Amino acid sequence: MFIRGFNKRMPIAENIARIHQQIKKAAQGAGREVLSVQLVAVSKMQPPEKIRAALDAGQRLFGENRVQEAQAHWAALKGEYPDIKLHLIGPLQTNKVKEAVALFDMIETLDREKLAIALSKEIKKQNKNLPCLVQVNTGEEVQKAGIIPAALPGFLDFCRRECALDIRGLMCIPPVDEPPALHFAFLAKLAKENNLKELSMGMSGDFEKAIPLGATFIRIGTGIFGER
Repeated sequence: MFIRGFNKRMPIAENIARIHQQIKKAAQGAGREVLSVQLVAVSKMQPPEKIRAALDAGQRLFGENRVQEAQAHWAALKGEYPDIKLHLIGPLQTNKVKEAVALFDMIETLDREKLAIALSKEIKKQNKNLPCLVQVNTGEEVQKAGIIPAALPGFLDFCRRECALDIRGLMCIPPVDEPPALHFAFLAKLAKENNLKELSMGMSGDFEKAIPLGATFIRIGTGIFGER
């Protein structure tokens, strides 16, 4: 799905500028501070020249789905651009936790106790502050990762008390065949009930619906880089 107004022939810098204008309009329309919404440029499977173009346009916050691909994209660039921030927005296997903790600035897809334990141990070992978001399976889809809503309070308690993790908020990916706003509103409700401030929700086709409902991170790939 293309973001409204996206033109694959336009430079990436223009795409980013247009998205920021759409963020501003949506935020102001909802009575929110524009800076309360951060754009996560989803750079998975993108060639180096497109990532460079986004960096040249001033984008510094990126999302990656896989640890190995992220290492290939960013191992050198993080030294060149020390203000880059990376979010892991795809599933994390426990055998990749060491590399993930070393590379990323936030894990958005914490979704099970085994992973929470592994992250806790590695964060302590690397002496790093690594905030996390819990991925919630708002549609309770059997094929999709994430904590089911009913299990969220207990899981948050485990992450905080047993693992001493820095849980900042929640993340979701709505079912493709349901109105996304329903899931964004539900995630916002869960965050409020559990005293969490950050909400990662909204992608290229629906981020303007997520912002009025409280999104603090929106994850945009196609709208910036075009179809892969």
